[in-house]
Amino acid sequence: MRLIIDTDAGVDDAQAIMMALRHPGVQIEAITTVTGNVHLDWVIRNVFTVLDLMHAPHIPVYRGADQPLIPGYWQPEVRVHGEDGLGNYQHRVPTDRRLESEAAAVALVRMANEAPGQLTLLALGPQTNIALACKLDPEFPRKIAHFVFMGGAYSAMGNTKNVSAEFNIFCDPEAALIALESFPLSTMVSWEATVRHPIAWQDFDALTATQTAAGKFLHEITLQTTSFLRQIRQVPGFLLPDPLAMAVT
Repeated sequence: MRLIIDTDAGVDDAQAIMMALRHPGVQIEAITTVTGNVHLDWVIRNVFTVLDLMHAPHIPVYRGADQPLIPGYWQPEVRVHGEDGLGNYQHRVPTDRRLESEAAAVALVRMANEAPGQLTLLALGPQTNIALACKLDPEFPRKIAHFVFMGGAYSAMGNTKNVSAEFNIFCDPEAALIALESFPLSTMVSWEATVRHPIAWQDFDALTATQTAAGKFLHEITLQTTSFLRQIRQVPGFLLPDPLAMAVT
């Protein structure tokens, strides 16, 4: 599978990207970034941090939208992801990776035109870049083989201050509307699906107790999220919205 990941690079985004990097059947063509869990500048740093940790080969990374189409709804989700989006991760190192010169939406259109019907697009955050690409090229959605997005609450069981709204859609509802009306077919991985499919705490604890570099990284970046889920949400396991979307893809 040739995959483009559009991400707002919080804790669960990092896990999803790691999954894709480890899967032998996935070729990540590009990563596009968007403001969501945290501001865009942190998002870009977080993507580079994950790629470096996983010793990933060169993967083009593009700077995307730093605010929603209509500003006003977005606020960073620091309770879950920390100020930096990775649980206030303390072991960042300098990177040699650099952004590509194209804007994310322009790059999306170009890649779709270069490989029509061959690319899967996975949106892990607000769909601002996707909407802009749809407006740049109305044929863009038909050139994507499969569009998958994490977002939405089909039964109005949300996770924001607007109790019926899911975070990714709430951040940029206009962008989501444009994307959903533009793609002839899409796969939605909803917040309800996330809540129904947690990873049990004992399994999650075992996973993050491994002493590999990836295991230590996962342990550190999920500490704040784990505290929030166990003490505030009081859910029976760790919630994995973006890894679930990656698995569905």
